[in-house]
Amino acid sequence: MRAVAAFLLVLCYLAVTHAWRCSEGPRLYNARQIDAGQGKVVAINSYGNVHFLIGSSWYRMSSLRFNHVSIGPAGLWATSTSGNKVYKYIAGNFVVSSGLSMRQVDAGGDSQVVGVTSSSRAYCLRSDYASSYKGSGSLSWSNLSRVLKYISCGKYGCWGTDTSNRIYFTQTLSPTTCGNSRWSQISGSAAMVEVGTDGSVFVVNRSGQLYQRLGISSRYRSGTSWRAVSMRMPVRHVAYDLGNLWVVTTSGLLMKCTH
Repeated sequence: MRAVAAFLLVLCYLAVTHAWRCSEGPRLYNARQIDAGQGKVVAINSYGNVHFLIGSSWYRMSSLRFNHVSIGPAGLWATSTSGNKVYKYIAGNFVVSSGLSMRQVDAGGDSQVVGVTSSSRAYCLRSDYASSYKGSGSLSWSNLSRVLKYISCGKYGCWGTDTSNRIYFTQTLSPTTCGNSRWSQISGSAAMVEVGTDGSVFVVNRSGQLYQRLGISSRYRSGTSWRAVSMRMPVRHVAYDLGNLWVVTTSGLLMKCTH
């Protein structure tokens, strides 16, 4: 087993492509999902435990178990393994909300929260509702009229993938009203999509291959093309923030990649 672990670690350090240099990240055993925003990093392991990164060490945040966690301008939000209930992290505790259940949420947009239900319906929580929620009352989600299994927002709009792994983009999602512009299909195929706060976009396809969207700017919000980011192992999940690309492999290893 030690020989196998050493071999995998060597592969991590050899993952260098298109100016991305990847090495083993702060060790979190059996990592499953990760998110990063505003200089903070959170992750979930295969047991559903949420961890917060401080320096080079992970700290477990709660005894509750979660499917998905997201951190960003809208705060820290998560969905539970039991009933896909939506939680917000308030004053040191995860507080459950009433209202719709979500399979996945994203807090990386302009202070609004977006998410998808178990029936792959996309919704948006207005920024004023997200910021003011303190644990009482029901959250009022707005239907985005789109069938998606994963959604993520950033500086230049929102991206999503549907149940057929098709990729969609909308360049406008109002944080105050959740009104959005028309969704356009983008070439390619993806199982999940990550949008950094700065507008950077990465996708992982069904085979665990990682791609970065090129040409994104205020003028070309959806970018121009995809470029493969070669990894020596299949990828399960990624997150991007402040120049750091965090990668979780299908085997549960965590890597940190930088330019």
